[in-house]
Amino acid sequence: MKIAILGGDGFVGWPTCLHLSNAGHEVHIVDNLSRRWIDTELGVQSLTPMDSIQERCRIWKEVTGKSLRFHLLDLAKEYERLKQWFAEHRPDAVIHFAEQRAAPYSMKTDRHKVYTVDNNVGATHHVLAALVETGIDAHLVHLGTMGVYGYSSVGAPIPEGYLNVEIDTPTGKKGQEILYPTRPGSVYHMTKSLDQILFQFYAQNDGLRITDLHQGIVWGTHTDQTRLHPQLVNRFDYDGDYGTVLNRFLIQAAIGYPLTVHGTGGQTRAFIHIQDSVRCIELALKDAPKRGERVRIFNQMTETHRVRDLAEMVARLSGAKVAYLPNPRKEAEENDLIVKNDQFLALGLNPIRLEEGLLSEVVDVAKKFAHRIDRSRVPAVSAWTKELAAQVDRDPERKALRPAS
Repeated sequence: MKIAILGGDGFVGWPTCLHLSNAGHEVHIVDNLSRRWIDTELGVQSLTPMDSIQERCRIWKEVTGKSLRFHLLDLAKEYERLKQWFAEHRPDAVIHFAEQRAAPYSMKTDRHKVYTVDNNVGATHHVLAALVETGIDAHLVHLGTMGVYGYSSVGAPIPEGYLNVEIDTPTGKKGQEILYPTRPGSVYHMTKSLDQILFQFYAQNDGLRITDLHQGIVWGTHTDQTRLHPQLVNRFDYDGDYGTVLNRFLIQAAIGYPLTVHGTGGQTRAFIHIQDSVRCIELALKDAPKRGERVRIFNQMTETHRVRDLAEMVARLSGAKVAYLPNPRKEAEENDLIVKNDQFLALGLNPIRLEEGLLSEVVDVAKKFAHRIDRSRVPAVSAWTKELAAQVDRDPERKALRPAS
């Protein structure tokens, strides 16, 4: 297949490009490199050193003999160019990663909220409109998030996208299938909820073939392909805005920094290893819906864990101490999370489980590049409200963790 990977320079995008190219597909990376500009804005860099996208593509060609084609294009701002690109290249499938992906970053200031909505929703709608206008029958695979559901405890498994309900009518009860209600916990998660509505409309109105992957938190660094050469390594974010909870615990352990658990640590999250993430995307590509079918929704996760349990696991592995700090997020202190992922299991996914032996791989990466860590960027300080920001700033234990100036 000819596959356009929008946002192919990113954390999940890059290993997906390598995985699908290695499988024999013709892969085109379409990206505006905004994630690299955000590094510059925040004054932080990936723990793992990253070459330019052009150099990464050159190394992949050198190592495997396979080509990755890079196209610099801003989906949210250059609609006509995007439409022209689709018309010229006519991909068989489009994988959409081209959205700002960090909840804390989306909540930093009003400017960051506006940017996240404009970029994420604008990019998604431009892709949908351009596919319709050019008449391309491409399968669109979108990377969403489990976070669209929020983290409340309903006591029942979250289904894969849809919920069967009964509605009272004058003639009696009638069954109806609806989208599972969303309850986003940040502006970022809200944009993914809005994406869902856009997908439903364009599938219903224009017959677009769409798969939406509600992904859990990704952990790990390497895939089979990124191990082929040191310069193919994936990015590793450890800062308070982009670093995911488990990778942050592992980096903290590697540098002797207390594991920062926010609130009680009773928040339950869904997780998936990066190797399983790219494998799920490949499985979804192979199981495309037909024209006229509803949007296909998968829960792309393999297990759930409480944050404090993860901290205890990493503490046992590393001997690190655990620090409980005020939570900058507006969320329940405790929640259960039960999630169905039957569709990927039925398609043959054999999940990589989160075990202590596998965590050592990430610790080894963290120790190798520990000299690149800016300890001042480790704490999570972006708060959901001004009241929470003041509480976080007043906390004496958090202040004690700050490096001396």
